[in-house]
Parts: sequence; structure tokens; C-alpha cells
Amino acid sequence: MTTTSTSPAVRDTGRTAPVLAHAAYGDAQAVVAGDVELSHAALAQLVADRARTWGPERRLVLVEGANDLDSLVAYLAALQHGHVALVVPDARSVQRNAIVAAYDPDIVCVAGARDDVRRDASAHDLHPDLALLLSTSGTTGSPKLVRLSRTNVASNAAAIADYLALTPADRAITALPLHYCYGLSVLHSHLVAGASIVLTGLSVVDECFWDLVTRTGVTTLAGVPHTFDLLATSGFEGRDLPSLRQVTQAGGRLDPDAVRRWSRFGRGRGWDLVVMYGASEATARMAYLPPHLTQDHPATIGVAIPGGRLRLDEGVDERAGVGELVYSGPNVMLGYAESSAHLALGREVDELRTGDLARETDGLFEVVGRLNRHGKVFGLRLDLDGLERHLRAEVDRRARVVATDRAVHVFLTSGRGSASARALTASHCGVPPHAVEVTVLPHVPMTSTGKADYAALTVLAAEAEQEPTTAETGSVRAHFTQVLGRPDADEGDSFVDLGGDSLSYVELATRLADTFGGAVPTGWHTRSIGELERLAAAVGNRGTDSGRRGWARLDTTVALRALAILFVVASHVDLVALEGGAHLLLALAGYNFARFQLAAAGGARTRLRHGLSGLAQLIVPSVLWVGAVAVVLGSYDVTTALFVRELLNSSEWDDQWQLWFLESLVWLTAAALALTCLPVLHRLERRTPFRFALVVLAVTAAARFADVGLRAGPTQRYTTLVVAFVFVLGWLGAQADTTRRRVVVSALAAALTIGFFGQVHREVIVLGGFLLMLWLPHVTVPAWVARAAGVLAGASLFIYLTHWQVYPPLEDSGHQWLALGASLAVGIAYGHVVRPLRKAVGRAVLGSR
Repeated sequence: MTTTSTSPAVRDTGRTAPVLAHAAYGDAQAVVAGDVELSHAALAQLVADRARTWGPERRLVLVEGANDLDSLVAYLAALQHGHVALVVPDARSVQRNAIVAAYDPDIVCVAGARDDVRRDASAHDLHPDLALLLSTSGTTGSPKLVRLSRTNVASNAAAIADYLALTPADRAITALPLHYCYGLSVLHSHLVAGASIVLTGLSVVDECFWDLVTRTGVTTLAGVPHTFDLLATSGFEGRDLPSLRQVTQAGGRLDPDAVRRWSRFGRGRGWDLVVMYGASEATARMAYLPPHLTQDHPATIGVAIPGGRLRLDEGVDERAGVGELVYSGPNVMLGYAESSAHLALGREVDELRTGDLARETDGLFEVVGRLNRHGKVFGLRLDLDGLERHLRAEVDRRARVVATDRAVHVFLTSGRGSASARALTASHCGVPPHAVEVTVLPHVPMTSTGKADYAALTVLAAEAEQEPTTAETGSVRAHFTQVLGRPDADEGDSFVDLGGDSLSYVELATRLADTFGGAVPTGWHTRSIGELERLAAAVGNRGTDSGRRGWARLDTTVALRALAILFVVASHVDLVALEGGAHLLLALAGYNFARFQLAAAGGARTRLRHGLSGLAQLIVPSVLWVGAVAVVLGSYDVTTALFVRELLNSSEWDDQWQLWFLESLVWLTAAALALTCLPVLHRLERRTPFRFALVVLAVTAAARFADVGLRAGPTQRYTTLVVAFVFVLGWLGAQADTTRRRVVVSALAAALTIGFFGQVHREVIVLGGFLLMLWLPHVTVPAWVARAAGVLAGASLFIYLTHWQVYPPLEDSGHQWLALGASLAVGIAYGHVVRPLRKAVGRAVLGSR
């Protein structure tokens, strides 16, 4: 039940030496603040000059922890030159004044103002070991503070730098406030490693923040769980951040599914996710989860930090193997302070009883609850943390719970789960349903450090007992069930998990755009319904920029599908000569095959089932139309209806060739599905998706060159074997998740497309559209354009299927524009007519869950 690090603790160097020995790194860069860049030596000199203005006497120095150079220098002047630093949030005068009244600091340093040196000598008896005072974990502005020694600060900084393997080449950015122990630990650990830090007050949702990250070469990003929600809605996953080496997470439990997803995403982008555990009472960090364990153990906090030790006290909980997590190490606080008289006290604590209930699994510790998170309703003692975990797993991943004497209060971010939450809570706790109050919030209230604000929730609970709130029904799940025809969809399902395809993608993306104010989150098709509902609530809470009203962010693939089908039909009715749209649609189909079929969770059988469902939804409506045309008009024969025209018909162009695109799409999708569902190849594709697609492209390109050489003939360019490389180019493009890979794919696309048609305008349309798809994930357009594009893109396959019978008589009579409009309208209408059939066919193939 115990893990102990063998790394040595940092030796206490005494009050006269700097706590953070970073000046020895000399000319290495230490701080970037706007246009100012300081080396470690220059920073140390600036800090010494600031301390000199205060005089030689040791004093209590209150510092506002703003993320700017002036506040940083003031803080380090206090910490490094023997004073006691009392750090408070910046720009919160009420909290600052309460601390000033309780502790009467000798010097007050407020951001943007001159230092207020209130006396020449300290009014307090300051213990020799005391170096830093911080708010207790989970509180800000409270007179109860954590007393930290020089050894506490130095040892924890060295331990963090050790397990994060920080070097002078690393650079952090202040994504967290410096008054927060986590934010300070980022500063401390980077300084002692000779690394640097970028100072900014910008939020991660600000585009300028990411410009700064890129420009300054940030390698380390720190965040709390709320930060990751913001990252998910700010386009982070679409950003190219080549310098980023690791992303750290602390400040509360990150959902295990989110740990896995962010870890997996990070590995694909070249950075590690490091999950950490700590508290102000331990200076900052007590445990960390090595990045290579995040996939198998995402719910754990990992192992003790270097120099630390974790154990379980199993006498406090009745569950076997569960006990209070107890930490010991050189970073354990001296004790608490609740008034200035306590500043004279020395060490009162040898080990830290965290108040967290935990268990040990495979040498790793997992926090399962809190000792003080219990309630009593109707005489029943309730484990609120256990209930909260249950609700977050079954109903709403952002569910929070508090209890009063009268009721259990459940707070959700989606009203859809209200009834389930009430029933589950009543059953779990053994209380009657009327003793459960469910309140729907646009977002969970957070403290300034990004943790759930249970005090605020308790106030809301009291208000709810006086005036119950009305739950609001979320719409994200409703969109999923309606578009995909999956009433069984739950919060843990994603679009790809539910067997979504390119047809349903467009319609669902269009609906979600309304929910998200025009900007659907990047990668929404791989996110769970629950996560999307939380993000929608967050977007609704932030509101939309009035300057952008009437505009929407449109997936580039949707825009290209709409343009491509317009080009196809407009060219056929002789309005324009913009051929190449069908080949672009084929590349987009390959791209979407990789996005939807290959990205789905599960094994080869699940992939096959979902792939066959998508194929069936394409084939059945197509066969019905072609069959009807064959019977009524006699235009098509059975080979066309069964998609075997290439095998049995002549190589000369006739009406049977009209549907070459659909035939090629069916066979290429089926072949790709079969290839990636073979057990051995399935595992290989899962391990190295980009390389796998690259090999497939090499094979299809070789087949094309062997058959037709550089330039395809007038009918050869419409044969499946020859155009297979176009489909696979799209597939490869979807797997190109780094700039370098996109450059490689761009070069391959150019090499394979230029000269293929022997017509420059075709090659420009196909290659240009492909490059837009590859490099530009979204385009911002007027909302009405986005809606129109969504309708056209969603019906593109049916427009292609039906327009051959619609436009000829209108074109022949000289009504080209009418021919274009009628072709689009009939295709859209046919798509609506067969929609129930498509859903039924898809469900039949997928089977019941």
C-alpha cells in the first residue's frame, strides 16, 4: 500500500541563500514578458534591486499574483531574499483587503502600483523557516493559509523538474494564475531547471494566446480540468504547435475517458499528457502518472513524486482496500495559519493527511472520494463522492452533488438526464424521489483555480429548496437520435461509434452548428454526446460575439461537397465548363472513410458492421432509383443496377457509364473496408494509420501507372482501378496529423494529379479542392450560405444519382438554369424520401445494441 521514491530530497540551504538557485544559468533565457526578454542572471539582478528598495529587515510581503513581470519580480524579491511572501489573487480588492486586515503585512505589492512599504521592520514574529503563505487548496481569500518553508518550495520545484525532465531548452507559459499553487509550481520548477517562462494574462480561448505560444516556442502547457473543456471549444485540436512537448494536468480529477482521449491525441501530435495530483498543503505536487500509463490507468494519480511517499490509512473507511491517502516528504507544509500570531510557529505537521479516500492498484494510487464529502438526509449517511462518480458515469459527466438536511441536490449541465438522475440518486442513496432536487445549470461554477465551487453549489441548493428551478432539455442527443435513427444513443456514444457516415455527417453538422452558435467543435464526430452537450452549455454560457452574428463556421469538406456537385451538374447542363467535381467527391469520400469508419472505437467486427451499414445506406436507394429508371425508361441495364458495369460492359462511353462515380465509390469503399477489417491488417492500421494509408496509396498509384501511365484516356479516367488512388489520397489526407505529413501528402497529391487528366482546369479543381480540404479545416461564411451548403452536400450523392434523368429535356429546350435548379431539387427531394429507408437499412445492418 506504499510507494516511495528513491530520488534524494533537496537540502535546506538556510535563509540567506536563494530558495530557487537559478541565477547560475546566467545568460540562458528566463522570462519573456511582451517585448522584454530576461536571462536568468538579468532576472536575478532585477529581483535583487527590488528587494534592496525594501531594506535589510526581514518582513511579511503581500504580493498580488498577477501574470506580469512586475508581480513576478516582487514575488521573487520576497521569496529569494529571505522575506515571507504572502500571495493573493490579483484584481480582487475585497479578498486582498480581508487578508490585509487579518495579517497586517509589512509591505504590500499591488499590480500596477508602487510598493507600499508600511514599516521598516516587521510587526510580526516570523519563524526562520517560513518562506511562503498560500491559500489552502480549494479556497481563495480565506484567512486560513498554508505555511510553507524554504525547503518545501525548493524540494517540490526540484522534484517536478525531475519527473518532467525539464531542461534549459523548455519554456512554459502562464496559462494558470501565479497566486495558485499549481501556477507557482510551474514557475518554480522551470526556474530551477534553467528553463524559461512566458508571462501572459491571456486565456486559452484567446487566439492571441496561441499566437504567443507559437511565436515564443512554448514547450509546456499546464491546465486544470476546466482548461481542457476550454481547449476543446477553442480549436486547440486543429492547431499546429510543433514546439509543444508536454501538457500537464492537475487541480482536480480529469475524467478517465478525457485522459485517454487527450493522451492519445497528444501522442499523435508529439507531446505527452502528464496527469498530476497535489495540494497547497504539499507546496504543489504529491504524485504524477507517467505518460506511458495513461491509456491503461487513466483513473489513477500514479506514483509519489521524487522524494515523496504515499500510504493508505485503512482505518477510516469500511471498504476493503480503501483508506485515507497520507503523504510524507520534504514538501509537506509546516502547518496552517489563521492569524498573524501563527507566523511564529514552526513545523506542526510531519505528514499530510489529504482527506482523500484512495486505493492502490498495480502500484498506482486511485482517489475514490473525500472523507468530508458525506451528507445526512432522512438519517441516512450518504457518500456524495460515490454518488457523484455514479452520476457522472451514467448521466452527465459534469454532474455535481451537494446535500442539505432536507434533500440531495444534483446539478447537471444537460436537462435530458434529469429524470434518470433523480431515479438513480434515489436508488443509490435509499431516499425517496421527492428528496432529490435536480437543477440544470449552463455550466458548473468554478473557483478561480478552476475547481468545482461546492460552496456556490450549496448556496444554489438552498435557493432551489425555496424556488425550484425548471430543467431545460438539451438538444444534442435529440439531433443524434433523429439524424442517425438511433434512439438507443447515450451520452457515451460518438458519431463514429454510432456508425455515422458521410451522408449523415453533413446533416448532423448543420444541426449542431445552430446549437453551437455556428461553430461546431473541431473533431466533433469523435466526441461523445455527453461531451458535446457540456461544450454546448459552455458556449451558451459564454454567449456569441455580436460582431459575428449571422456567420457560421463551415466544415471545409461540406463546402467542397456542395461546390463539387454544383460543378458536376452545372457542367452537364452546359452552364460552365468546370469538370472534375466527381473526382473531388471521390477524394472527399476517401477522407470521410478514414474519419468515420477508421476512427471508430472497437475491433475489426465493429468496423465491418459500421462500414457495411454505411454501404447499405448508399447502395439500397441507388439500386431502387436505377432499377426504376431501367424499368420505366429503359436507360440502364442490370449491370448498372448491380454496380458491375465495368466487368461486363464495353469500354466505349454510353449511358451505362453515367454512374461511374457511384460504382467506383461502392467498390473502393468495400475494398478499403475489407482490407482494414482483416485481423492482422486491422491491428497494423490501428498502430500506424498514416504509414498504412501511404502503402495503400503506393499500391493504387502503381496500378494506375501500370494501366494508363501518366495520362488517363477519356474513359479510363472513370474506371475504378485507375481512380482508386484519388480515393486513397483522401484517406491518407485524413491521417496526416502533422504539418510535415500534410506537406508530404500535398506533394504526393500534386505529383499524382498533374497530368492525369491532360486538362488544366480539371486538375486545378481536383488538386485545389484537395489542398483546401487538407490545410483548411473550416471556413467562415454567412449562416445562410452554410445552411445551403449543408443541404447540397447532404444530398450530393442523390443529386448525382438522379440528375441524369432530370436535366436533358430542360437543357435541350434551352433552359439551362431551370435544368440546374430542377436537378438539385429532385436530388434533394429524393434524399428526403429515402431517408427513413436509409435509417431502417442502417439499423438492420448494425443490429440491436
